[in-house]
Amino acid sequence: MKKSPNKARVLHGAARAGEGIKRTVERFRKKIVMSMRTVKITRTRVGKKALAEARRVLLAGEVLVFPTETAYGLAADPRSAHAVREVFSIKGRSRRKPLPFIAAAYADVAKHFLLAGKAAKNARAHWPGPLTVVLPFKKGSVIAKVSGQKFGAVRVPGSAWARAVARAAGGIVTSTSANVSGDSAIYGASKVIAAFRGRRHVPSVVLDAGTLPQRPPSTIVRFEKEKVIVLRQGSVKI
Repeated sequence: MKKSPNKARVLHGAARAGEGIKRTVERFRKKIVMSMRTVKITRTRVGKKALAEARRVLLAGEVLVFPTETAYGLAADPRSAHAVREVFSIKGRSRRKPLPFIAAAYADVAKHFLLAGKAAKNARAHWPGPLTVVLPFKKGSVIAKVSGQKFGAVRVPGSAWARAVARAAGGIVTSTSANVSGDSAIYGASKVIAAFRGRRHVPSVVLDAGTLPQRPPSTIVRFEKEKVIVLRQGSVKI
């Protein structure tokens, strides 16, 4: 059966519209990739201009790639539900796996978490450094409300840049590894960019400190009735 001229025109128009949509999506995808900007930094010195840009990104609810004393991480304002969702989307991470945090100082952790007993003693002994402690949130914590969790994993890092980034966002930020979920940790800024290139969701800015020394991840512990339970053994021995 031959198609009527009107029907043929409709089908042809629909096909052209479909191609137009594809081109628009591709242009949008390229625009997203291009928006992943790089800011060069020196790993051992915190520069004011780069830190101001990091602060702008975090307070705008966007996601930042930054260096820690282990690997590159993804920082976002944990008080912003939008920013936290974006981290999960960028990584392709299950929402059933809560995001860890880093804080600028012991006092910043104490503002949001119940920190006492052996947990407090070990934190004081090893912070700043690669020891992550799982702690209960304080009642009424905005971060707890956004995360939907009763507990959070947090540390004060040894990296001056990581502490400065946390301080710029009000004392605490998310800090999950800057890689697609399931992949290995990344120690080079260029490799972070390559890992996210072409994905629908990408970080806004990459603080590029070059290639970081490859060090073990942080040790993760929790305390139950003053008994320490090691959830992941890293460079710190408890």
